[in-house]
Amino acid sequence: MNADVIIVGAGPTGLMLAGELRLAGVRPLVLERQPHVRDTPKAGGLGGQILELLDYRGLLERFEAACTDPIPAPRFPFGGVHLDLTRLADSPMHALPLPQHRLERLLDERAGELDVDIRRGHQVVGVSQDDAAVTVDVRGPDGPYRVITRYLVGCDGARSRVRDRAGIAFPGTTYPEVNRLAQVTLPETVTVLGDGGLDVPGFGTISAGFTRTEGGLFGIGASPESEVVSLYTVEDETTEYDDDVPMTVAELRESLRRVLGVDLPVGEPRRLSRFTFKARQAERYRAGRIMLAGDAAHLFPATGVAINAGMLDAVNLAWKLAADVHGWTPPGLLDTYHGERHLAGARTLLHTRAQVALRRGHDPAAEALRDLFQELLLDEQPLRRMGALLAGADIRYPMPGSDRHALVGAFAPDLALHTDQGVSRVAELMHPARPVLLDLAGREDLRETARGWGRRVDVHTAKTDDRPADALLIRPDAHIAWAATIDEPADSAAPALREAFSAWFGTP
Repeated sequence: MNADVIIVGAGPTGLMLAGELRLAGVRPLVLERQPHVRDTPKAGGLGGQILELLDYRGLLERFEAACTDPIPAPRFPFGGVHLDLTRLADSPMHALPLPQHRLERLLDERAGELDVDIRRGHQVVGVSQDDAAVTVDVRGPDGPYRVITRYLVGCDGARSRVRDRAGIAFPGTTYPEVNRLAQVTLPETVTVLGDGGLDVPGFGTISAGFTRTEGGLFGIGASPESEVVSLYTVEDETTEYDDDVPMTVAELRESLRRVLGVDLPVGEPRRLSRFTFKARQAERYRAGRIMLAGDAAHLFPATGVAINAGMLDAVNLAWKLAADVHGWTPPGLLDTYHGERHLAGARTLLHTRAQVALRRGHDPAAEALRDLFQELLLDEQPLRRMGALLAGADIRYPMPGSDRHALVGAFAPDLALHTDQGVSRVAELMHPARPVLLDLAGREDLRETARGWGRRVDVHTAKTDDRPADALLIRPDAHIAWAATIDEPADSAAPALREAFSAWFGTP
C-alpha cells in the first residue's frame, strides 16, 4: 500500500481534507493536475458554517488577517432579492471576503506546516478498485506511474474524473445563463449615491440592489466610503466557457452594455469572475473505497455556498476515514458520510433552486413573488430561518437512538466554559480535531463510562451559564453525537452514553 488515503484535487475541499486527516494522524497524498496554485478568480470569499468550524480549529483569526477588504455587514443576495441580516442581533450567516486563490494559498501553507505530501502537475488518468484497495494511474512531470491506496477521495471539481471512473451518476440541470461578477473602481463621471446607487451619464440613476432590464439582471453593491464597487450581470446565454480562462474588462463592459443598454465606465479591476449555474448532486458520495466531496459531489445554482459545503464535506469525512485507517471504525461509520452530507447537499440544493425560481422569472407574477418574499423577510422569524438555511446552520444529522436530546445532530454551541484554569470556550476544546466528552454537571458516572475510550475521546469538566445539558459528546466535526438531559439519572444516562461511544468510536 503506497498511501492510506489519496486525495485528487488541491482546491479548498481537498486541502481542507488533507489538513483534517493530518490532525487525525493520517498521512494523505494529494494529487493535483495544475502545476501551481491557481490565480484565476473564482469564489470571492467564505461564508456560513465553515467560518465557525475554522474558529473551532483555531484558524479563523489567521484567515481574517489575510483579508484585504473589510469584513462586510451580513447582507446577502438571494435569488434577485436581498437578505438584510443586520436587523438581527445575532445573525446566523456571516461572510469573509477572501478570494479563492488567496484561500487556497492559506490552506496550502497550512498543509505544508502539517507535512502533507502535495504533488502538483500530477494528473489522474485511471482508477480501479477491489475489496482491498484502489489503484490509481497517474501522469506526472517525469512520466506515468501507479499508486495503490486504501481510499481515494475525488475533490477534483465539476468534471470529476474520479466520479466518472467510479461510475457514479451526476444528475441535475444546467441553466442557460452566464453570471459575471466584478469588483472595480469607477471614474469620477460616475457618482456613488448615499443609498448605494449610481448616477450614470446617459442612463440616469441605478438603484442599489438588483435592476431588471430587457437584457438581463444588473446588480450593484456600493458605498460612498469605499472606492471599490461590486458589479454583477446575469444574461441568458448558452456559451460554454473554460473556467481556467479569466474574464477580461472588455468582456465585462460588453456584458454591462448588453444588460444596461449604455456604456458604464469602469476603472481598475480588483476582481473579475464569470460562472454558469448548475444544480447537480451525485447519486451517492461513496462507491466502495472511492468517496466524493466538494464540487465533484454537488453543484449549486447560486453563489456563496459551494466552498462552505465542500469544506464541511471534508471535515465530516476526515475523522471517519482516519478511524478506519487506525483500525477502530465501528460498523457503518463510513456510510454515515453519504447519509449526512448528501442530506446537507440536498438542503443546499433546495434553497439554491428556489433562488433560481425567484431570479429567472420576468413576468408580473414573478415580480409579485419577489415582492411577497421580500415582505416576508421583514419579520424576524422567517429572516432568521433563511439566514440559517443560507449558512448551512440548520442541519441536524440523523443520529441513532429514539429518545434524543434536542441538541443531538446539531453543531455544538460555542459555550463559555468556567474551569479551575479560568474561562475558555467549546471552540478551544475542538482545536485538536478530536472527540470530546464535555461534563457540565460534575457527572462522575459519565466520566467513568468514558474511561474505556480514553485514547480516542478527550474528557473535559467545566461549568457554563444556563447549561443546555448535563453533558455533551461532541464529534471531531463539532456535531453533537449524544447529550444528557439536565439531572438525567445515571441508570439511563450511562448506558445511553456507552451506546453512543460504541456507535461512533468503536469498541472500548
